[in-house]
Amino acid sequence: MIELTGSTLTLEQIRRVCYEMETIQIARSSMEKVRSSRAAVERIVKEKKEVYGINTGFGKFSDVTIAEEDVAPLQLNLIRSHACGVGEPFPEIVSRAMILLRLNALLKGFSGVRPIVVETLAELVNKQVHPVIPQQGSLGASGDLAPLSHLALVLVGEGEVFDKGQICAAGEVLTREEIEPIVLQAKEGLALINGTQAMTAMGVINYLEAEKIAYQSEWISAMTLEGLEGIIDAFHPAIQEVRGYPQQIEVAARMRGLLQDSQLTTRQGEKRVQDAYSLRCIPQVHGATWQALDYVKEKLEIEANAATDNPLIFDDGETVISGGNFHGQPIAFAMDFMKIAVAELANISERRIERLVNPQLSDLPPFLSPEPGLQSGAMIMQYAAASLVSENKTLAHPASVDSIPSSANQEDHVSMGTIGSRHASMIIQNVRNVLAIECICALQAVEFRGIDKMASRTREKCVQLRSFVPSITEDRIFSQDIKQISEWLKVNS
Repeated sequence: MIELTGSTLTLEQIRRVCYEMETIQIARSSMEKVRSSRAAVERIVKEKKEVYGINTGFGKFSDVTIAEEDVAPLQLNLIRSHACGVGEPFPEIVSRAMILLRLNALLKGFSGVRPIVVETLAELVNKQVHPVIPQQGSLGASGDLAPLSHLALVLVGEGEVFDKGQICAAGEVLTREEIEPIVLQAKEGLALINGTQAMTAMGVINYLEAEKIAYQSEWISAMTLEGLEGIIDAFHPAIQEVRGYPQQIEVAARMRGLLQDSQLTTRQGEKRVQDAYSLRCIPQVHGATWQALDYVKEKLEIEANAATDNPLIFDDGETVISGGNFHGQPIAFAMDFMKIAVAELANISERRIERLVNPQLSDLPPFLSPEPGLQSGAMIMQYAAASLVSENKTLAHPASVDSIPSSANQEDHVSMGTIGSRHASMIIQNVRNVLAIECICALQAVEFRGIDKMASRTREKCVQLRSFVPSITEDRIFSQDIKQISEWLKVNS
């Protein structure tokens, strides 16, 4: 069980909650902060102080004063009117991460919600009740308003949830799970939707998947190196150390470890003086991707423990400040950076695929075909990889460079960070498929060279993969092989 404090949540803990369904509990000290913050909101309402989001309208309507008897209906109206997301829903695992992150933010004690709100969010996590949240419709500033409104709908017994692979009315599932819908009070609707939790939740899941494929790209490229009898000298520690990037040094060290007892790699001058960049520069290119991923991880862990709604309540309600912590620019930049960095793993992988299949670039059978001419072998797999790489180039265009004013120009600069996080997810899946294609080609190449000569670690992977993807002895529907390996990569290391 993981204890939430509002300040100490790590990506590893999020992984355990989202992938392993670990349960959570709320720290007692954090619940005290929630109670104190709520008492401040209730004093503001009672004393009829005019404070944005508590007894005023929203956005351009911030200058409209709301009567005390309408403060509660104001919050429900907000949730219903803002729940206008469109498109396919976020994956269920992202929905779960979104609840967790929104709960953690509220536990910081600056948002003014009642304890029942955070307790109900915790129930959703622990009973695995995950809202159906459309992916499109957020500008990534003023928070992820549309996506988080769909999350908030479930708290009041409206909207839809995932239920054993089906989509069901939230009210039915809450009744079955004995979760009592809440009636929103002053500020609570706004506190639930003013935040960056959609882009951050998607970003965290993206990071966890990107981290895995970055490691996988190393052992897959190591098999390719063996299939092409690549030169191991390029990974010598001295080369890496004189440049000085820790990530480059680490990639080269892992490559040496993967290939340490291989009889298929060569030394400088044995067969050629140097390899092409797609082999020789693996530490430099993959290492640069790791640099970007390290940056992304740092930003996601900060955001996962941030107060991102508006206004925020300080000094027991004596200080209530309207600011801009809901603006998603830090995560927007991180997601755009991730897109470019992860896409590069596919760019260089596709070039290695070309070297494996092109008879002008190696002494392997043309297109790794068992009968060149009669059998096309891996010819069109390279086409598919090239198509995915090209698609990634359009998806990698930064979303954060765009902004469209909203709310009658009151909200005149936005981040588009949620678009960036969605595109990053698409790129990651494309990269995984490209790596699956490289894997198929590398397996065929090392078989041609002799599996018994492989390094022990790459041979172990070869045996695992050959248990469900057979050698190419004749042409078949390779789409199925790509899918099988891609799905295997998604759940294995």
